[in-house]
Amino acid sequence: MNRFFLSSLAAIVLIAISCSTPGGSAETVDAAKVKAWMDELSNWGRWGENDELGTINLITPEKRKQAAGLVRAGISVSLSHNLLVQVAPDNPAPFEHTFMEMGGDGTSFFVGDHYGVNYHGHAHTHMDSLTHMSYNGKMYNGYPQHKAENGPAPKLAITTLKDGIFTKGILMDIPRLKGVDYLEPGTAIYPEDLTAWEKQAGFKVEPGDIVFIRTGRWKARAENGPWDTTGASSGLSASCVKWFHDRDIAIIGSDDSADLLPSGVDGFVQPVHLLFLVAMGTPIFDNMDLEAVAEEAARQNRWEFLLTAAPLAVEGGTGSPLNPIATF
Repeated sequence: MNRFFLSSLAAIVLIAISCSTPGGSAETVDAAKVKAWMDELSNWGRWGENDELGTINLITPEKRKQAAGLVRAGISVSLSHNLLVQVAPDNPAPFEHTFMEMGGDGTSFFVGDHYGVNYHGHAHTHMDSLTHMSYNGKMYNGYPQHKAENGPAPKLAITTLKDGIFTKGILMDIPRLKGVDYLEPGTAIYPEDLTAWEKQAGFKVEPGDIVFIRTGRWKARAENGPWDTTGASSGLSASCVKWFHDRDIAIIGSDDSADLLPSGVDGFVQPVHLLFLVAMGTPIFDNMDLEAVAEEAARQNRWEFLLTAAPLAVEGGTGSPLNPIATF
């Protein structure tokens, strides 16, 4: 077993889902609170009974114009990690890449390749559409749960975002806030950390923003080797979801799955995913590589940028591999 993973187990035991909210009151998130928040934080019906966009509705034409105005230096940085082709503890389903000859006319010759990927999980940079998760038989906005045996999803599929994403991106660099290179696996991020980063970086998260949470996962992996991230991942405590709900963000992203693992909430493996995708209708960017954008943001001392992304237009898809681009 990876020594890096073993060294984090003691820290996991100490995780407590009790913290100060932006309002300053102590709040404990347990299973009862998560169930209550499924109703209290719900955006069902907010944009109409037939809505399939959820918080993407917050990316208005005015928001896109604001985001375009953030391009000053003209420097672009990818937020995607190169697709992993080797089996590893955090990558049981490697990206498949094979080459093939495609023939020619005697004077020219073609080579093609085939791609195959099971992109959901903790390895490949991707986007979750709102059809990816359900609760008590319902998806966002009350649509019936999609089941795999029924084929392509009829509602909330990735094709609802076929026109692409163009809005303001925000980087919240939590290791930088805490003065470390990366967070140890199992380290919880609380609302007070988010508020502290806003203050330190000098901005406020606004409606329609995409917020990226850096834990330093890829830096830790590069230095210590891969580990089973399903058993130990730094990430957002469930208590953070209300903080983001109150700021009306459009999308949440992180360099792992956003959720703290173990979650600390009995009965809910990934309560952050559940509350965002099902209650709020907020898509999720998973497994972003935020190392390069963190370096560029620090160099410019700017934590806001134009964020563009375009998922694959797969009919009925539950998400898509993705290469988001930050432009300063």
